[in-house]
This record gives sequence, structure tokens and C-alpha cells, in this order.
Amino acid sequence: MPETRKPRLLVLNQYYWPGVEATAQLLTELCEALAEECEVKVVTGVLHGHEDEPRRLVHNGVEIVRVPSTSYERSKIFARAANYVSYLTNALRYGLRGERPDVVLCMTDPPIVADVALLVARRFRAPLVVISQDVFPEIAVQLKRLENPALMSLLRVLVRIYLRRADRLVAIGETMRRRLEEKGAPPDRVRVIPNWVDTTRLTPQEKNNAWARETGFAEKFVVMHSGNVGHAQDLDSLVRSATFLRDLDDLLIAIIGTGARHAELVSLAELLEVEQVKFRYYEPRHLLAQSLSAADVHVVGLAPGLAGYVVPSRLYGILAVARPVIVAADAESETAQVVQEVDCGVVVPPRRPELLARAIRDAHDGKYDLERMGRLGREWVMAEGDRNVAVGRYRELLLELAQ
Repeated sequence: MPETRKPRLLVLNQYYWPGVEATAQLLTELCEALAEECEVKVVTGVLHGHEDEPRRLVHNGVEIVRVPSTSYERSKIFARAANYVSYLTNALRYGLRGERPDVVLCMTDPPIVADVALLVARRFRAPLVVISQDVFPEIAVQLKRLENPALMSLLRVLVRIYLRRADRLVAIGETMRRRLEEKGAPPDRVRVIPNWVDTTRLTPQEKNNAWARETGFAEKFVVMHSGNVGHAQDLDSLVRSATFLRDLDDLLIAIIGTGARHAELVSLAELLEVEQVKFRYYEPRHLLAQSLSAADVHVVGLAPGLAGYVVPSRLYGILAVARPVIVAADAESETAQVVQEVDCGVVVPPRRPELLARAIRDAHDGKYDLERMGRLGREWVMAEGDRNVAVGRYRELLLELAQ
């Protein structure tokens, strides 16, 4: 690579700015930070609700190419599959014909985009870096979203191909590192770089802030889930926990976000007649600090058996605004381990709504020092989970490979 130009970084992921998906937001922040030292091009797909976005543009120093793809609402598995196939096909076609990159990088969204990235990387003899946001197909199998044996075998083969051939694999936690190595990833190629949050943008706000007053949250004891409303989050337990808490007149359980199970959970809340449970769609990013701070305590759920296969990134935003967290997940999950080590919340088993309700009641009744937990979480995330820390690690890794 001539010293007169910046390294060229080619990035593949179906979701990118202005998407609200966690991978879209994380990847956007990473690429914009790397654009200071690299020529960054992101090959992404068409977003649902943003079909009129330009197909090519430069945003905050990053060149964005939106290849043709369907953009169906993702609650149905066949609609999601159509989005995946159309994006992967056109991303491969574009990548093979494009300018030679010095490094190819991808996240695992959709799960086998790394195989497409591998073909592009080999075409140009460029190194490949795969950021594993989840471990597939195990996560789909655990959630009973994938039960066809032939398809499971095919996906395992496709995942094994890129795990064994990628030049670097980034796991977002130590438990995930072990999962990847068990699946065949060479240990010397795996790096652990946790997800992150911009602690200068997400800062603690007063609970009684403008957003909280406008939504009616200010005068309530607020228990909040903020993020994807999908299959992995075990939100049934949060809705069901409200049946044990009907006597708490000032309690509000807020589920903010959308996803594949949003309609089901709204129906469940109506069936159980739990009036304390309120649903809201995603808030604009500039209001996120206020909305997260409107909670007295947050709940991060993870369905049983998913430890190491997926790591909920929303924990970092919660800790950034100095709010405590109740984790409903297996004890060996990354999220549970962080919360226990930092002492920034409490951990209960997944799919035990009665135990989750007890933890909520204890928090409501003042049995936990919620302010201290929030302060400890903020201190930890500034030291270990800030964007600058993660970007520094990625920058070192990518520039080493680019040379």
C-alpha cells in the first residue's frame, strides 16, 4: 500500500445509518471514527421505512453504498429471509467488481454475510476481519426459530468456513470467544473487543426531565426495557412479572422499542390485564439520554441457553446514564458477569417472572442502593466500555492488517 494514501476499508453489513438496529448504530459509530485514518466504504442494504434514501452518499466521512434489496418488515421469517438473500446477492456482486480494499470488515448481520466478505477478500487477496455479534445458527436453534435439520447443517458449514479462514475474528465477550473456538475458530486469530457506548453523548440526566414529564413517567417508579423487542430478550417474563405487582400503584413497566415480537407482547399484556405495562416505539437518538434516565431501574433479559451466543449491547447505554440494572439471564452470560463484578445491579434466572417481580419489588421498596449501583456502572463503562477504548483497539487491529 503506497504511503501517500489512507488504507481502504471495505465494510459489509445489511444495516447501517440511519437504522435503529444495534448493529447499525455500533457500526456507524465505528466507521465514522475510523474515517479519520482510513478510506471507509460501507456496502449496506435498503432499510424498511427509508426506501427513499440515496443509494450512494457520503455521511460523516464515510462513503455509503446501498445495494438493491428488499426491505420488508422483519417480523415474519420469510420476509427477513428475502431481505437477507437480496442483500447478500447484490453485496457480493458489488464487492467483487469494486475497488481493491486493503482490509475487508463485516459484522454478522445477516449471519452469513461473512462468507460473502470472505469471497470479496480472497478476490483481492485482502485480510478479512469478522465482528461476531452473535453465534449462528445456535442462537436460532435455541430460540426454536430454526428447526430444519438440513438447513441447520448447511448453515453450520457456512459459518465454519469463515470461522476457519478469517484473518481475525472479534468476539464481543469472553464467553463468546469460547463459543467461537468450540466451533473451529483458531484461538490465535480471535480477539475480544466488547461493544461500547459514547459516554460523552449518553450522560446521566435527571429522572424528572422534559421527556419524562411529557410521557408521564416522571411521577412513576419506572422499570424499563429499551431496545429490540425480539425473541432473545425474554420479555414475556417482564410482562408476566407485572401480575405479581398489581398492588404497586406507582409502578410503570415501560417496553420501548420494536421488533419481531412486539405485537405478541402487546397482546399478552392485554390478555393478562396488566395496566402497569406500557409500550412505546423507539425514541430519536437525541432523546435517548433523557428516555434512559427516566427509569429508576432497567431490565436486560436474555432467553435461557443463549449465554455466549449473543451479548445484549444495550447494557452499555444503561450504565452510561448511571442507572442500575436487573439482569434476567443465565449466570454465565457476559451481561450477568459484568453486573455481578461491577455490583451495578442484581441478577435473576431467565423465565422466572416471579423472581423478576421480587427483584423489582425490592428495588421499589428501597432494599437496594440504586444510586450507588448506577454510579458504579457509569464508572465502569467509562473505563472499559467507552467508544474511544473500543475504537482504539479496532484501529490498532485494522492498521496492523492493512500494513
